[in-house]
Parts: sequence; C-alpha cells; structure tokens
Amino acid sequence: MKSAIRFTGVTLFTASVFTAPVVMAQDEVGRDQSGPYISGSYGGYKSHGGEFEDENDLLGAALGYQFNSFFALEAEYTDFGNFGEDDVEGKLKGFGLGAVGRLPLTESFGVYGKAGAFVSAFDVDAFEQSETYDDVSPYVGAGVDFRVTPQLTAFAEYNRYNVDIDKEDFNGQVTNSGPEFDTGRVGLKFQF
Repeated sequence: MKSAIRFTGVTLFTASVFTAPVVMAQDEVGRDQSGPYISGSYGGYKSHGGEFEDENDLLGAALGYQFNSFFALEAEYTDFGNFGEDDVEGKLKGFGLGAVGRLPLTESFGVYGKAGAFVSAFDVDAFEQSETYDDVSPYVGAGVDFRVTPQLTAFAEYNRYNVDIDKEDFNGQVTNSGPEFDTGRVGLKFQF
C-alpha cells in the first residue's frame, strides 16, 4: 500500500506538471457546465479494526450527472478486494450513491466534498466459518480536480467508509464490529 500511495502521489504530481502549462496557455477551457459523465479510478486503502487491519489496492468506476459547476450526483462501484489477517479474511465490494458539492477555484481547478450511502456486500471467512453481510452505511469524502481538456478532468480524492458485522456469528472470536476504510485514489472523469 505504501508503494501504491507513493505511485499515486508521483502520478498526480507528474500529470499536474505536464498538463498545467497546456491548460494555462489556453484562454479558457470552456465546456458546458452540465451533463452526464463517467469516471475510473485506482488507489489504495488502509482498513482499521482488529483482525481486519490491512492495506490493499482498490478500483472504482462511476456514472454521474453534473448539474452545474457546483453540484453533481454520482453512482459509483468500488472493489476493495481481499484483506485481513491469518484467521480472518474479508472481501468487500459495493455501490455508492452520493452528492458532490464542488467549489471552483479557477476555470480549471476546484475542490469538492462528497457524502452518500454505500451499499455493500461483505464476505467474511473467520475461524472456519463464512458469512456474507449486506449493509447500507454512510460515506464521506473530499478531493481536488483539474480540467485537462474541455471533457477530461483528472482528480484525486480521499474517502472514508465503514461496514458492520455481527461478531456473535463467529462465536465471539472476532473482536470488533467491522472495519473502517481510509482510501486515497486518483482517476479520470470524462464528461459528455
């Protein structure tokens, strides 16, 4: 995970260094402020919570609608893959539905916050027992975006998720009620 965070940071920095002069050279990076978009992202996470402590990569894909330069709604699929310790392993994937509030700082650069509901499927194998938990939990996030072309935007964001389990399912051997996830990711968004 540490290498993934370093790779993410270097990628974002390199992209900024090479795209900033191109964008600054343009008079305006004009585009319609509203419309549908798709995005893809890659990053890493750290899970917290007893036996679920781990680090790994994640992948995400989203479909959204930008209503204006300040507000969007977004549906996103995120796959956290496998994580956990020796006797406890988890696999998490889910869909998030969230609202995105954005503050444009320049014509090409902005900061944003997001909040919503995360509908997850969490498979847990612990102490020779298996359970699947379907859960709806809140998530929050914040990020920065940089418009590279009128349709293409690069972004970097942080999100926080949590999922719950019933520790009684494993004869009390699991010491917490589920992991929390701190995630960092970079991605590209294409607006139609």
